[in-house]
This record gives sequence, C-alpha cells and structure tokens, in this order.
Amino acid sequence: MYHCLDLLFLFVHLFLGCSIAVSPQTKHFRVDWLGVEVSRATLGIIGMGNIGYKVAKRAKAFDMNILYHNRNRRKEEEEQVVGATYCKSLEELLQQSDFVMLVVNLTSETHKLIGKKELELMKPTAILINISRGAVVDQDALGEALQNGVIKAAALDVTDPEPLPRDHHLLQLKNIIITPHIGTATEQALHMMMEEAVGNIMAVLNDLPIPSEVKPN
Repeated sequence: MYHCLDLLFLFVHLFLGCSIAVSPQTKHFRVDWLGVEVSRATLGIIGMGNIGYKVAKRAKAFDMNILYHNRNRRKEEEEQVVGATYCKSLEELLQQSDFVMLVVNLTSETHKLIGKKELELMKPTAILINISRGAVVDQDALGEALQNGVIKAAALDVTDPEPLPRDHHLLQLKNIIITPHIGTATEQALHMMMEEAVGNIMAVLNDLPIPSEVKPN
C-alpha cells in the first residue's frame, strides 16, 4: 500500500540523489540538482477503489491536489474527506496531472489503457506510476515517450511480463524506476492478507456475510 507513495517520492528526490551520490563521475555536489515538490502538485488517480482511495487519503497529508477518474463516481462526502475532484474523462485527468497513478484492475477495458495517445496528453514534466498490472500500459509506447521526452519519467511496480527480459528496452532507460511487484511485500501485509482470507473462509462456513466479498456490478 505504501509502496505506491514510495515510488512517487523516489523520483521526487531520492532516485536522482542516490544516482549522484554513488556515481564514480561525481566530484562535488551542486545546487542545481533539483527534484520536484509534491506539495501543491496535482496527483491524478486512475481507479478510485479501496486502494486508490487510501492513496488519496495519504496524498492529502502532503497537501496534494487530487483528481480521480473511475468507472463510478464516489459519494460527495467521500470526495470531501480526501479533497478529491472527479474527472469524467480520462483525457481531462491526464492533461492536468503532475503525477498519474494507475490503480485499476486488468480487464479487457483497461488492457493498454495508457498508450501513445494518452501519454501525449500528459504534461512533459509528468511522472507515470503504475501499481496495477503491467498490461495496463503499452510498454513500447511508454519506452518511446520516455526516450523522446513526451513525459519526464515513470515508476513501475508491475510489468508485462514479470520479470522483464534482461535486454528489455525499459531496463536501459535512466528516467524509469522498476521494482519487482513488491507493493505488499512486508511481513505485516502478508499477515493481514492471511487473516483476511481466514476471516472470509470462516464467514462462508458459518453462513455469515463475507467481509471481503467481490460483488458484480
């Protein structure tokens, strides 16, 4: 859950800073190695389900302007809690966001949801963050966009396939961070997931409402 914000903050300062600090070419530190301020920046969340909403709650603590695009609009009171503004169209969100975060399920509708056309709608200073599934992004189009300066950078916790072949073009780029699908890779998270699974099983066996039931639309 927190890893999605880790990816955001990595590109803000840490990624560039770490590269500079360990580079054999670095002889001194300069004052023009500038990152990006997240405070008052616009975060566009694509997919405002349970995880997307929790991301919005945490982003609000950093005084971020939050936009979201979702199949169904959230209740007005839920929007007010996190200060989120609904974008009816994906295009509107892409054009306004400094950070675009993908938090959707992979379906036939979301397969390659972000392609060449969508990337070209984003700001040249924008950063794309994918914590959903690798196939939600057209990776060939993303590589071209990163190489040609269409967007500033990308951070991926998911790829298609996983892992990428070692000679994959995305692995050769300097303006991308790729982590090995570790969004829930903590002992505490795995323990909570097991507890949730057991709770669901016990509910079924005792003919009780299922706590984490996925209901069809």
